[in-house]
Order: sequence, then structure tokens, then C-alpha cells
Amino acid sequence: MRPLLHPAIEDITVESILHALSDPVRVAIYAQLAGSSCTSTCSNFLQISDRDIPKSTLSQHFRVLREAGLVRSERHGVEMHTVSRCVEVDQRFPGLLKAILAAHRVQSADEARATRRKTAAKKKAG
Repeated sequence: MRPLLHPAIEDITVESILHALSDPVRVAIYAQLAGSSCTSTCSNFLQISDRDIPKSTLSQHFRVLREAGLVRSERHGVEMHTVSRCVEVDQRFPGLLKAILAAHRVQSADEARATRRKTAAKKKAG
């Protein structure tokens, strides 16, 4: 089994963080991890934003987050336990993750409102 890559905090770049969080599924995963104080497994994320995500796809998303330095993962038997590195990253780039996650919350709320409006319009028309 290959060892897991976890970059040293000084090797983490803004570009790698922005790339990792540019995918809507990855930013949703990271937002949940950042808001949690305990480790999570991939199985906790089989459904993101009302979409089913295959385990193989989740593994790739977690790899990108890990290689960007945003999470730390450990193997426990067949499971991978993952935790956010928010505190470390915030020490390197103060406020960056807070701003990205705040923007994600605003965007998610806007998308949820738009979905509710469409649903209500369909019910009214139907």
C-alpha cells in the first residue's frame, strides 16, 4: 500500500488550495470537514448536495484535498479517516479558508433558494 502524501505546511500553496476547492463537490466535502471536530470517513460523504457520489470518485476528491494540504488522512483497516487541517492552513494563510467557506455558504444558500422557487413554480403550474 502506498504511503499517503501530506505536504508540509510550508509547501502548501494558495494555488493548490484554490484548485482543490474549485470543484463544487470538494468544497462541499471540505465545508463539512471544516465544521467537524472529529474525523470522518468517505462513507459520510456518499451523498453531497442531494447527489449520490460513487466511492471511487470520493477517493479521488479526498486525494486532491489531501495533496493540497487541506486534510490529513489515516488508514484504519479498510477505512480512511480524514480531518481538516484548517488551523494549520489558517496560520499560513490567515483568513483565506474562512473567506472561501463563507462564499460557499452564500452560494449554497442562493442555490437552495433558486431550487425552492423552481419547485414552487412547478407546483403552482401543475
